[in-house]
Amino acid sequence: MTQKELSRYEVIKRLIKSEINGTEAAKQLNLSVRQIKNIKIRVLKQGAKGVIHKTRGKTGNRKISKKKIQQIERIIKQKYPDFKPTFASEKLEENEQIKINKETLRQLMIKWNLWKPKPRKKNKEYRSWRERKEQYGEMEQFDGSYYPWLEGRDGNDELCLLASIDDATGDITHLRFAYDEGIIPVFAFWRRYVEKRGKPASIYIDKFSTYKVNTKGLSDDPNVLTQFERAMKDLNTKIIHANSPQAKGRIERLFNTLQDRLVKELRLANISTIEKANRFVEKEFIPKFNAKFSVVAQKKGNLHQSLTKIEKNLDKIFSIRNTRIVNNDFTVRFKHLWFQLGPSQPCLVLRKDKVQIIESLDGQTFISLRDKYLNYELLPERPKKVKMKVVALAKTKPSWKPPIDHPWRRWCPKEEIKVEESV
Repeated sequence: MTQKELSRYEVIKRLIKSEINGTEAAKQLNLSVRQIKNIKIRVLKQGAKGVIHKTRGKTGNRKISKKKIQQIERIIKQKYPDFKPTFASEKLEENEQIKINKETLRQLMIKWNLWKPKPRKKNKEYRSWRERKEQYGEMEQFDGSYYPWLEGRDGNDELCLLASIDDATGDITHLRFAYDEGIIPVFAFWRRYVEKRGKPASIYIDKFSTYKVNTKGLSDDPNVLTQFERAMKDLNTKIIHANSPQAKGRIERLFNTLQDRLVKELRLANISTIEKANRFVEKEFIPKFNAKFSVVAQKKGNLHQSLTKIEKNLDKIFSIRNTRIVNNDFTVRFKHLWFQLGPSQPCLVLRKDKVQIIESLDGQTFISLRDKYLNYELLPERPKKVKMKVVALAKTKPSWKPPIDHPWRRWCPKEEIKVEESV
């Protein structure tokens, strides 16, 4: 008998001797009066054994048979050896039709040396909690994570997964695999996002050089923007920069989950290319993930906005722009290339004009001045310095010849008019 049962037996003996009543015994043992009566009857019949619970020594109704445990062990070691207990229990039910509690499986995996219990974390510093945003589309947390997502099956040690998660609902709004977190993949990510969902009210990102100018002396200048900040400004989408990884904890925790679950899902689906991986996450993984982990927003509604007529020119918005100066010979230099502006242009072009070099996502290059695209020719080599008499390039006016019956055609010299009058 345990110490608790011995104490209970002593109280019941006092009750039988009428030293205390049933109410007092119930208070001492923290039981109901009815339970005290039942225990008293069993003690009178069985003696001290009456305080022992009836299920002592019996096999539980929910106990898993040894045969089933052996089956689970074999499947786990063959198919899911590096899965976490919760994810492994889900896959056992989904793929093997074996239902087992995740905590039961956790204890079994610890026994099989397939899982190590995590120690409790000690909070090193205090961070204030930020409440979720109220509506869907009010704020998107965005970041990139380098990791061996395909475990080398595509020939790369690691890939970059770009992800956005809605702050109000926890929904994954978009996922995209890329080779790096440069401006081209980021622009391609957000262009696809905007085409599909519209413009979010704000985006919460870190201070990576793709998203913020970190040069000393320029970081606080509101006129100095990165390509990403400029594009989001054109879309009227607010950019919020996080001062620490913990500030955007929702996207950081998402990557921790994806590095466990998504890697295994890609492995089970036998995906080995970045193109197939992008199709898989969009069509299969994201809907399943959101159905399991998303929450209901505090307020109904969608704060994503549709594009205006000007904003629908996404080729221009999601392009890389750089400013260059027109040389005296009307050439422009960019990335060791020389561009010769043509003599006929849609607007007036002067020497020393500042033009924009626009690089689109598909690799095309445009030269723009006052929202007009200039005509140019790519030179094979650096042009020789020559003295140019031309001061400006302008749009050529088409020549016009008046018809025969036009008043201008009726003009004649004054001498001929005098002769006609004298006659």
